[in-house]
Amino acid sequence: MSAIKKVVLAYSGGLDTSVILKWLQDTYGCEVVTFTADIGQGEELAPARSKALAMGIKRGNIFIEDLKEEFVRDFVFPMFRANAVYEGEYLLGTSIARPLIAKHLVEIARKTGADAISHGATGKGNDQVRFELGAYALMPNVRIIAPWREWDLLSRDKLLAYADKHGIPVDFKKRKGGAPYSMDANLLHISYEGGILEDPDFAPEESMWRLTVSPEKAPNRPQVIELAFEKGDIVAIDGKRMTPAKVLAALNALGGRHGIGRLDMVENRYVGMKSRGCYETPGGSIILKAHRAMESITLDREVLALKDDLMPRYARMVYNGYWFSPERELLQGLMDASQATVNGTVRLKLYKGTMMCVGRASRDSLFDPRIATFDDDRGAYNQADAAGFIKLNALRMRIAANRRRKPRSRP
Repeated sequence: MSAIKKVVLAYSGGLDTSVILKWLQDTYGCEVVTFTADIGQGEELAPARSKALAMGIKRGNIFIEDLKEEFVRDFVFPMFRANAVYEGEYLLGTSIARPLIAKHLVEIARKTGADAISHGATGKGNDQVRFELGAYALMPNVRIIAPWREWDLLSRDKLLAYADKHGIPVDFKKRKGGAPYSMDANLLHISYEGGILEDPDFAPEESMWRLTVSPEKAPNRPQVIELAFEKGDIVAIDGKRMTPAKVLAALNALGGRHGIGRLDMVENRYVGMKSRGCYETPGGSIILKAHRAMESITLDREVLALKDDLMPRYARMVYNGYWFSPERELLQGLMDASQATVNGTVRLKLYKGTMMCVGRASRDSLFDPRIATFDDDRGAYNQADAAGFIKLNALRMRIAANRRRKPRSRP
């Protein structure tokens, strides 16, 4: 590591990454390149540029990129084609953003001739794994500096003292303690962890939530929306075509207004510990509900069953940081192939934290009303065929039951 001359830092402009920037300069004596990704976190990114300049970063070494469309198009939408949910609840909002950031860290490292990349993830969490697995998959010999695994600045007081010593500007809220949670935001979600949430029996205050109103305060009238799908992706809302990022932003607003998408769970981190987190994923919750409704009439029963069997494994791949692994890419091919017929419209009724599908239609529908009807089907389905079908499927159970009734013979 002593030979490192230039490093690309994933830089937000906040306290942690600003301290890391200075620490890299002092500890490694290297040139620092900053990379700030706009993935819809809703924060002004211009301060990141001014802070980097104030800390001696060359203007040509400051990269701020708008990645919202790429994030939704190439990462979020493919994940929702698989209906990915981690441990039955989590919609993977933080997990899916990390490979995108890793990809651009590596691209900028190549562009600038950097020797290494650096990130602000701690040694206790999942993000260190996600960043580094992604980077190694794309740049096998990249060197990675993870300051939280090296330095002794392991408390907020120590970080503040380091910042004061080196003249690093600190936001007033940070100095006073700021939010009582550790938050991560992007266009898919906001997560809340740490602080008082580390007690899994503590109910978060209503003031914590930022994207959604409480279901109790949501409108008293339901709202019905129509979502149009093409090959498994939503392309229009109420007849208006939109880009992927605009689709997700619009669904966030709709879901947030109706109190949809809140989650409080204890999950199993890849590093081995349990962690309590609260999440807001209004748009993602709507996408998942609508997508499953669309698939219900357009996918074969066994294709659906196969997808459901594979989904938990796919979700673990995303959660654990294996987005660029050959197994995830192979599985993605299967998921994408299944979506060729997932075309049509779904109508959802949003009301006080709930969603109900009230209609679905598709030119590729496998729903045949002539066969499914309870009225006279005029011979489309021969009900007498069911007797043999049932008897054959019961054969193994009948054999076992008969065997149990027979008296056991002595050996």
